[in-house]
Amino acid sequence: MTAKLTLDQAGRVLIPKTLRQELHLGPGDTLQLENKGDEITLRPLRPKALLKKEHGVWVYQGEPCDASITDLIDRNRESRIRDQVR
Repeated sequence: MTAKLTLDQAGRVLIPKTLRQELHLGPGDTLQLENKGDEITLRPLRPKALLKKEHGVWVYQGEPCDASITDLIDRNRESRIRDQVR
């Protein structure tokens, strides 16, 4: 996509809605800015995936946790139920 953007008085630019939707960008997302000469590149910073497929099995790559999987599922379920009631 090519677009012509204009800086506002504060030096900000607006990323077109269609591009934000295509890249799944939303408020609070972080972008990395790089420049080489007069070229500027913006790249979304995404968290690294915590799951990795090894020998056909998904393996958690994050930090160990004291909570059991069953406890985590129960807490998540309770949170979703509370959100639905609101």
